[in-house]
Amino acid sequence: MGTLLALASAVCYGLSDFGGGLLSRRAGFVAVALAGQVGGLVLALAAAPAFPVTAVPPSDLGWGALSGVGTGVGMLSLFRGLSRGAMSVVVPVSAVSGVALPAVVGVALLDDHPSALSWFGIAVAVPALWLVSRGGPAGGRRTGASAFDGLVAGTGIALQYVALAQAAPRAGAWPVVTGRLAAALTILPLLLTAGTAARRAGVRQVLLAAGAGALAATALMFYLAATREEMLVVAVVLSSFYPAIPVLLGITALRERLNVPQTAGLLGAAAAIGLLTLG
Repeated sequence: MGTLLALASAVCYGLSDFGGGLLSRRAGFVAVALAGQVGGLVLALAAAPAFPVTAVPPSDLGWGALSGVGTGVGMLSLFRGLSRGAMSVVVPVSAVSGVALPAVVGVALLDDHPSALSWFGIAVAVPALWLVSRGGPAGGRRTGASAFDGLVAGTGIALQYVALAQAAPRAGAWPVVTGRLAAALTILPLLLTAGTAARRAGVRQVLLAAGAGALAATALMFYLAATREEMLVVAVVLSSFYPAIPVLLGITALRERLNVPQTAGLLGAAAAIGLLTLG
């Protein structure tokens, strides 16, 4: 069950990033990021009562809030990189760092002990994520800045995953609620100080961004449930296959063609999912 929950998280995140990435090229990336977190907060508030709760101590809400700070930083950096048109750099760097850092934390600090088969799956997953995320070549002068955006985004995503996994099952989905609130508060000061281009967004774009954020909050709820069934390292790796979703949507909906690295990456991702499921 944990495997399916983590993969459901990846699907929701992939759909969210596909929509948010397109919007960040048409509207201000700060406005898109903030609207997404507000949409996620509304969805999380509506869904939280459906989850069983025995107690909601401040420590669990604190872990959720710390997760939200990671979300806010990660989404701002990701959308800034995408708004620069450097998807081929920022997405793979963020994807790989976002899965590698929690895996290291899980093994080194949280006493995760993956099986040999799971380790093999993780070893296959990291290069597969890089390959499947690769698009066309990025502009030379933008590569360094985009790699930095991707690294910061991946670090924020790693913090989101690690912190949220520390919230106990007793708190239900309320850590996700506090996380969306913290993410919005993390982004809000930048919205107030950013230039006009970063804040530019029409009503339709704001609503679409809010919808993408609601999907991301759904992804986090699936991920939170997965961490209660699986080790952190396995849940993170499976949830991190979200870059495959925009690639598959590009093939089916936008009639795009796969390049050789992306084909190899998708095959590697499929193999990694099989190994992690069996492990």
